[in-house]
Parts: sequence; C-alpha cells; structure tokens
Amino acid sequence: MDSSLAILALGALAQTTRLETFRLLVRNEPVGLAAGEIARRLDIPQNTMSAHLATLARAGLLRSERQSRTIIYRAEMQGLREMMLFLAEDCCGSRPEMCAPLVAELIPCCSGEKTLP
Repeated sequence: MDSSLAILALGALAQTTRLETFRLLVRNEPVGLAAGEIARRLDIPQNTMSAHLATLARAGLLRSERQSRTIIYRAEMQGLREMMLFLAEDCCGSRPEMCAPLVAELIPCCSGEKTLP
C-alpha cells in the first residue's frame, strides 16, 4: 500500500459513522449485511448510509455483492490488512521486540478469544 491509498483508507475511517459501519461489517464477516440493515442498526438514514458505504468502498475497505434485489456489503479484510501493515511497516526497525506487544494484542482478537469493544 502506498501513502496515498493509506491516506484514503484512514480518511474514510476518520468519521464516526464510517468507522462504526466498518467495525459492524468486520463483526459480521463473512456473511455481510444489506445496506438497509446497516442503516437500521446504526440508526442512520438510508441515503446517508449510501454515501458512507461509497466512501468506504472507494477506500478499499468494503466490497459489495448483489443478491437478487439486495446489495450485501462485507468488510474488505485485505484492505484492512494492507492498511495495518502499512502503519506498522517501519515499527520494528530490525528490532522485533518493538512490535511484539502489538502482535500479542492482535492474536487474541483475531483468534476469537477477545471481542472488539
């Protein structure tokens, strides 16, 4: 991931509704949610939700799939992975012990031992 893509992704998440939307979609992986369901759960008007979903999609943080008359949205976990790796890329500076606390925090989260707040 280059700087411009990272800035786009971070900018998309730098807004409360979009951050909540992305986190909701991560919690509902791999099934995903319809736009109307996302709007209902977050108590956001559907037309406003549409704009937020478009911003997240342009940033590479979600994908959509049409199922009959419904569009299902899913978190783009590869986009999240790339953004997180970009942020931590220079973390270690050839000193793995510098990143060990970060990795230790992520392992329980990703293994299902710990839920997101």
